[in-house]
Amino acid sequence: MTPNDLLTSLRPLLAAECAAEAPAAGVEAADLEQAVWVRVLSERRPQCGRPAAPAARLRAAVRAEARSARRRARREVPYDPTRSEPSGGPESGVEHAVLAAEEGRALRAAVRRLPGRCPRLLSALLSRHDPTYREIAGELGMSQGSLGPVRSRCLGCLRRMLTAEVAAPGRWGKER
Repeated sequence: MTPNDLLTSLRPLLAAECAAEAPAAGVEAADLEQAVWVRVLSERRPQCGRPAAPAARLRAAVRAEARSARRRARREVPYDPTRSEPSGGPESGVEHAVLAAEEGRALRAAVRRLPGRCPRLLSALLSRHDPTYREIAGELGMSQGSLGPVRSRCLGCLRRMLTAEVAAPGRWGKER
C-alpha cells in the first residue's frame, strides 16, 4: 500500500474522529482535521518500514490536537475592537465593580418600593448571608411552604415595575 493509498483510506476515520472531538474542543471539525493532518504529516517517520497501527496513531493525534485546542481556548482572550483598554486591564476591573455596585443599588431601591411583604422577603433572599428557606420563614413569621408562591408574586411585581421604568423600544427601534 502506497502512502497516498494509506492517506486516502484513513480520511473517513479522521473525519469521524474529528467530528466527534471538535464540539468538546470548541473548534470546527474541519479545522481540527487540518491540524491533525499537519501534525501527522510533519512527524518524523521511522527509518525502516511503515509505522505500526496508523489508525491508532491517527486517533491519538486527533485527541492530542483536541487537548491542545481546549488549552488554547482557555488561554486566549477574544479581541474586542470597541474597547479602548485591553481586557483584563486595571481600569476594567474597577469599572466593572462600579457598574455592578450601581446595579445592586438600583435593584435594592426597586425592591424597597414593592408593596406588602415583598421588600422584606426579597431583601432576605438577596442577603449576603445566603439564608435557607427555613431561616427566612422563621425571620418573617411565614410558613416555609408559602415562601415560593409569595416570592413568585413579588418577582412578578418587581419585573412589571422595572419593565415600566425602562423604556422598551417599540416598533422599528423607536421608543414608545
